[in-house]
Amino acid sequence: MAATWTDRLAELGIALPDVVPPVASYTPAVRTGNLVYTSGQLPIVDGELSVHGKVHDGAEGVVRPDEATAAARVCALNALAAVHALVGIDSVVRIVKVVGFVASAPGFTGQPKVINGASDVLGEIFGDAGVHARSAVGVAELPLGAPVEVELIVEVA
Repeated sequence: MAATWTDRLAELGIALPDVVPPVASYTPAVRTGNLVYTSGQLPIVDGELSVHGKVHDGAEGVVRPDEATAAARVCALNALAAVHALVGIDSVVRIVKVVGFVASAPGFTGQPKVINGASDVLGEIFGDAGVHARSAVGVAELPLGAPVEVELIVEVA
């Protein structure tokens, strides 16, 4: 196993992105005691939303569940970038909770599978320290037309 989380990211070939600037009146992450709470992170890559729309199986003009799962992974990495900018990734003790929101077309009930995109990358990076409590919630709309949004609660040293 890697000596630090920074080493583990390098082993996996994962580079944390730059922190996504807030799109409204909030900060990307806040520390209180030994916990860091991130604001909800969207699948923004290089300053642009990487995918738009509501999630559903097999319908025209919507985001496929596999696309949304990949977007949830991006959201989790954006959240980790916010943690890293605030306290440094190597201060992470464990991931406590993941909250995921999925902009769901009527009838879509696969929110847990979509949010696995976030959970799985956290498990890849942190192993047992990445095992977390989680909520996966279907919603009507998300900011900027995003299909998914993820926030984290992280224990830090």
